Amino acid sequence: MIPVLLGQESTGGATQSLIFLALMIAVFYFLIIRPQRRRSKAQQDLSSSLQLGQEVRTIGGIHGTVVSLDDDSVVLRVEEGKIRVARRAIGSRIGDQG
Repeated sequence: MIPVLLGQESTGGATQSLIFLALMIAVFYFLIIRPQRRRSKAQQDLSSSLQLGQEVRTIGGIHGTVVSLDDDSVVLRVEEGKIRVARRAIGSRIGDQG
């Protein structure tokens, strides 16, 4: 009778471990992976919707106006000249609510 009880306890422990693991994966997904995908999608949308003349702010805090666009870079007019930055370095459009 004792071996049967030990077998039942180990099965219950394995089931609880699997449930705990599934819950941890779900929490990890909803707190880390899903929000990161949302931010990545928003960044891609911003990068693809840039237009000449828009005022933008880079992720480094530089403010400028879009002068020209390339496939992977943007030229910004800043106070004392122009700089070229990667499209993905554009953090936001100035005046947007987001």
